[in-house]
Order: sequence, then structure tokens, then C-alpha cells
Amino acid sequence: MITVDKKLRLHWLIQNGVFVALLLLLVGLLGYLAWETRVQWDVSQNQRNSLSQASVEVLQKMSGPISVTVYATAQDVRLGDVRKIIGDFLALYQRVKPDFTLTFIDPAEQPKLAQEAGIEVNGEMVATFSGRSEHLTTVNEQAFTNLLMRLARSSEKLVMSLTGHGERRLDGIANHDLGEFGKQLALKGFRTGALNLAIAQDVPVNASMLIIASPQTDLLEGEVAKLLAHIERGGNLLWLIDQEPLRGLQPLAEKLELTLTPGVVIDPQAQQLKAPITFALGANYGQHPITHNFDYITVFPFARQIIANENQEWRSVSLVEVAQSGWVESGKLQGDITFDQTHDVAGPVSVAVALSRTLQEREQRIIVIGSGHFLANTYLGNGSNLDFGINLINWLAQDEELIVIQPRATLDSSLAFSQSALTVIAVGFLIVLPLVFLLSGVVVWRRRRRG
Repeated sequence: MITVDKKLRLHWLIQNGVFVALLLLLVGLLGYLAWETRVQWDVSQNQRNSLSQASVEVLQKMSGPISVTVYATAQDVRLGDVRKIIGDFLALYQRVKPDFTLTFIDPAEQPKLAQEAGIEVNGEMVATFSGRSEHLTTVNEQAFTNLLMRLARSSEKLVMSLTGHGERRLDGIANHDLGEFGKQLALKGFRTGALNLAIAQDVPVNASMLIIASPQTDLLEGEVAKLLAHIERGGNLLWLIDQEPLRGLQPLAEKLELTLTPGVVIDPQAQQLKAPITFALGANYGQHPITHNFDYITVFPFARQIIANENQEWRSVSLVEVAQSGWVESGKLQGDITFDQTHDVAGPVSVAVALSRTLQEREQRIIVIGSGHFLANTYLGNGSNLDFGINLINWLAQDEELIVIQPRATLDSSLAFSQSALTVIAVGFLIVLPLVFLLSGVVVWRRRRRG
């Protein structure tokens, strides 16, 4: 009997010893993994503590190292620890791109380096990629990702806009102008310029594209001839057409094999969403690089139908179809607007087309939009008009790898812990709780032994 008790006790002792050893091994392994591996879950609203998919895609498309030098003192009178603020922000980018390096230089201790770099503000960042550099003084995702997009462009892209006929201006501030869109193009690394073909000999050969935005007076025959010559040479074009007459550009429409239906698109769905019935809502997009993974609503005020006729010269894609239950209204926009089967055109209606052809071993790209309003200052903020417009320009500039949705806006506040609070949490989860479980096991074992 005594022998049996000794064997049983020895068995329990070995069993409990193995349990304690395994438990200690597990705790040690968890501690090691926690120390060596960093895993995070962003539970904030709008995922504000992690990069947007747009920023991630830009980083993934940048082949090569990115270096950022931050010229900041250890402490700032207004902002406090500037280095920590910027370091925590850029850590989001470093986690996505391992060859993203960050260096801090104190301009007070090394003023010569700061002067040589042209530093003007404490906390100014200088990002370098592929031999090109950009300065930035704003610490937010949208500004920094825009900077990366500018660095990612292999060369400067020149966007020319036709002027001299009352067109919507890329630098204009009037409601009908495209000034806000022009500012966004500058942020993305594009250079813009105005072109008056009554004075200029031709469209510059170094222009990535030409924009024609709703001229209000007729073009001269010589100007139209220069535009047609630009198309013949393989030049890229963005043509924004409103309900006004074509102002002498009918030969251009014929050259592109387009049918421009008169009348305004009526979209009852817009009225259900408390928008004017003359605002066509874009939600159905064609298969094209511009609209790839683009699942957002766009708004085309006072749009007209654009039809690309089948032909042997141009490859065409309808980019946006609107008014699934609407129509093209041929009558006056007064009173109760109803569908007239005799004169109106039933939806769905194409309001944007992309044309392309291969010319001299190069792809020529043209986009025609049946609403100049959608990029105007008044309506640019509606839906995802800005995102769609930037995608159009990127495709025309042969930069379709940069066709991404703009970084999102921040919606909520962050929850920040002090270093002492983080230490307490780490000690609690990695040491205290495992010890509690271990002591509980020991107490249970001793009670069973006594019993």
C-alpha cells in the first residue's frame, strides 16, 4: 500500500512538474513572440491609424528605396515632441515598405545642413526617391501620399488647356472654372499651362495632353486645323462638352467618330436622393483602367449623351452609363418633365467614352465627357468626381499605375496611451496574468494532494 502511494505521488509530481514546465515554456514563447513580432489591429473608425489602400498601392508601385530626412529639434514650443509625432506618422509607411528609411537632423545643432537643404520650418521633411526630392511641412496622409505620387512620376507631365474662347480655366476661380481641379493636378505633380491657338503655332510636342473645356465662342478654321493636326500626330485629348453648340468643333467630333445627341440627361434616381433631376448619377462603369476597382458615385450635372460609333480606326469604351430609368430630354427643362417616347431617348445613357488607337508604335488616348460641369469648382466636391477626374488625367498621361482613389479624410480621434500605461498593460498581460494562472494551478494541485 505504501509502495502504491509513493508511486502515485511520484506520478503526480512528474505530471505537475511537466505541466508547470510547459506553462513556463508557453509564457516564455509568448513573451519572445511579442518582443520579436509586431502585430496590430486598427479598430478605429475609418481605419485612421493605418494607411489607406490608396497609399499602400502607391508604395507598392514605387520600386526602389525611399528616404526621408526630417529637420526637427527635440522639442517645439507649440507642438512639443515633433520628432515623435513625425516618427509615429511615418512608421505607418515603413511597415508597408521595408526600404523606407527615416533620418532626423537637428537644425539647431547642424544649421549648415539645414541651410544647404533649404529648410524653412522646424519639422520640415525632405523625401527622396529615384534621384528626385520633394519638401513637405504638413504631417497628414493625403499630403504625404500626394508627395509620393509626384516622386513616382518618371518625368514632369505638362497639361495644356485651350483658351481664347471663354473656356473653363484650370486656374480660374469662377464657379464654372476648373481652378480647384487644377490645384489638385499640381499636387499630383502635373504642370499646367494655357494655350491660345490663335497665337501659338501648334500644340506643344512636350504636352502630355490637351484639354478643351466648353468654349463659348467659335474657333477659327485655322485653330480647328491645328487641333486636327494634333490628333493626327497622336496627341492625347480630354474634351469636355456641354449643351452649348460645338463652336466650330464638329470636324473634331467627326474625326473621332462620335455622335453627340442633343438634349439633357434626366435621371429620376437623382431626384429620389434629393438632387436635381438634371444631375445624372454615375454608378455603372465600363471595363477600363480608369474605372478598375472604382466603385463610387460620380455626378454629371446637365450631361449630354456621347456615343462612340463602331469603326476600324478607334477602340472605344463607354466609361460611364447613367439614367438607367431615365432618358435624354429633348424639350425645354420647364414645369413637369416627363418622358416623350416620340422625341426623347430612353436610358441607360453613355456620358463618357474613352478612345485609343496605336499610332507609330505608341498608344494615343482620348476621353470625351458629356459634362464640363462635373469638374467645375461648383460640383467638383460632389460624389467622387475629383477621384474620377484624376484617374482620367493619369490615364491620358500614360500613368495608369498611379490610378488610385485619393487618401481618405480622418473621421475620428485617436486613443493614445502614455508610456507608463503601455508598460502596465504589457506587464499585466505578459507576466501578471500568466503568474495568476500558474498560482491557481499550484493551489488546485496542493488541494488535490491533501485530499
